[in-house]
Amino acid sequence: MNKDKINAIVATYLRAAAASVIALYLAGVTEPKALLSAGLAAVAGPLLKALDPNATEFGKGSKK
Repeated sequence: MNKDKINAIVATYLRAAAASVIALYLAGVTEPKALLSAGLAAVAGPLLKALDPNATEFGKGSKK
């Protein structure tokens, strides 16, 4: 995988995490631990799929 593709993937995950944290903050949750948890949860699903060798859409099992 080339550097540009990796940067695009990381940027996508960071945008998802930021959107989750902002939504939680706007809902009135200001506890740092809760905000960090929301950010981690936002990227957990896509990250786990990317690491799955049986996922052929993208990630380790991808032909692209």
